[in-house]
Amino acid sequence: MKRRDVLILAGSLPLGVNAQVSDLADAINKAGRQRMLSQRMGKAWLAMVHKTEDRSAQAVLDKSMALFDRQLVELKAYAPSPEIRETYTTLEAAWSDYKTALVGAAPSKAGSAALLKADARVLALAHQGTVQYEAAMGQPVGKLVNVAGRQRMLSQRMAKFYFAAALPVDASTALAEIGKARTEFLAAMTTLREAPEATSRIRDELSLADGQWFFFDQALQRVQSGAAATAKPLSDVFVTSENLLSVMDRVTNLYANLKS
Repeated sequence: MKRRDVLILAGSLPLGVNAQVSDLADAINKAGRQRMLSQRMGKAWLAMVHKTEDRSAQAVLDKSMALFDRQLVELKAYAPSPEIRETYTTLEAAWSDYKTALVGAAPSKAGSAALLKADARVLALAHQGTVQYEAAMGQPVGKLVNVAGRQRMLSQRMAKFYFAAALPVDASTALAEIGKARTEFLAAMTTLREAPEATSRIRDELSLADGQWFFFDQALQRVQSGAAATAKPLSDVFVTSENLLSVMDRVTNLYANLKS
């Protein structure tokens, strides 16, 4: 895998985002994307602590924050029930705290523990909203949009914890979380591939994801094996996580656009 093949996506991920929430499948997609963004922002911030892919990491952070802000407004406005609206009201407050951690001071090892705590709160609420939107849709395809969308989050969560373990910040917990996310990611790939609703286009994209996963997993295994964190593997994890995210975002969009 050549560097020029993988760097093109970092900071400029072509996430498919409509101006407003169009239907419940789109709501599940966007709600799930909020989960991913919570982890992607943390990944980018920690990458800057390592001074890894600095320009790309800053671009990823800036674009992710802007997208999170916009989608939060859309999802709250679209909420079909008071319970869902309350989730997004609570998420607004958690997001305010997380945003302060992200931009209140320059990225540093000293601020990493607080950042990880803040992003965990945002992730939990974003997941709650996604599950609520899935329940509101009440159709099998909604579950598949949720599962596919969660793969985006897991790609970023594994990369984030790689950077945390490499600092190190609570390395034992970070390594355990990578292992857990890896198991969940592989199981969900099987679910998505074997779903009756999976079209040939979806299966083709999942095959592309398998290829990106191979490179990403190779990079992840360095920290799991206890290898020292150096510039190249750190950069590889950042870039391959972006590439895997791009493919899984396309898969999620394809599932969201299926007619139930």
